[in-house]
Amino acid sequence: MPFIHRLAIIGVGLIGGSLARILREKGAVGEIVGIGRGEANLRKAVELGVIDRYSLDSVAGVEGADVVFLATPVCSIPSITAEIAPHLAPGCVVTDGGSVKEEIVSACEPLMPNGIHFVGGHPIAGTEHSGVEASFSSLYVGKRCIVTPTSRTSQDALAKVVRMWEVAGSEVVIMDTEKHDRVLAAISHLPHMVAYALVNAVEGYDRFEESILRYSAGGFRDFTRIASSDPAMWRDIALMNREAVIEMMDHFAAYFARLRELVAAADAPGLERFFRESKESRDAIL
Repeated sequence: MPFIHRLAIIGVGLIGGSLARILREKGAVGEIVGIGRGEANLRKAVELGVIDRYSLDSVAGVEGADVVFLATPVCSIPSITAEIAPHLAPGCVVTDGGSVKEEIVSACEPLMPNGIHFVGGHPIAGTEHSGVEASFSSLYVGKRCIVTPTSRTSQDALAKVVRMWEVAGSEVVIMDTEKHDRVLAAISHLPHMVAYALVNAVEGYDRFEESILRYSAGGFRDFTRIASSDPAMWRDIALMNREAVIEMMDHFAAYFARLRELVAAADAPGLERFFRESKESRDAIL
């Protein structure tokens, strides 16, 4: 028996499409309505059976939905929420998959009419690919999803969002918005900044007349895989979480400067200690 009768997904790409697939697979949802601006992508979503129908109009698309999932670039979430809020059905729960939480939750929560609730969420899962054709039902299985309730959050709405992500296969972690943004700046946003910068640095290296990227092999390609992620999405994340991102970039720069000092000093014991500490920390999370 579905516990979500009508799910409206705004942004039917990797994140939204994967959630639709797993909830349908588990029999947890009755009808799925896809909403977006790219009609070709939405038609493909219907063709693939990811959604039942679609709308190019957000207000029309959320009509009668008991859950709305926002899977759009983070900077667009507050404005979309403001647009749909007056037209949501009584009891509707609005949640999102954005990688920044403090600004989104503080902007969206006050927009909710009486009896309608916003619950911030962030599934820590993804690939460098985008679009509904990149979606797959096992994306969230075994992954963590952070949910960020506030003192104003309805316990029933929270329980519904938690259940949705547990059905999708995720381990749900409850966390406040500020901690979320600091944690994600470290484990997700900083690695993307480093990957983008590294590719640009190597491509911009002009000692030779050819691009040396053509010689890259497994190590470089594995390390920089995430630099193939959607640039517009990461532009928005960097801007919306800029304070935490800059803090982590500065923190990283201090460690990189220390490593440069060890190399410049030909400090073999220091280098080995630096690398060993890193290896032990990395091995502990495998």
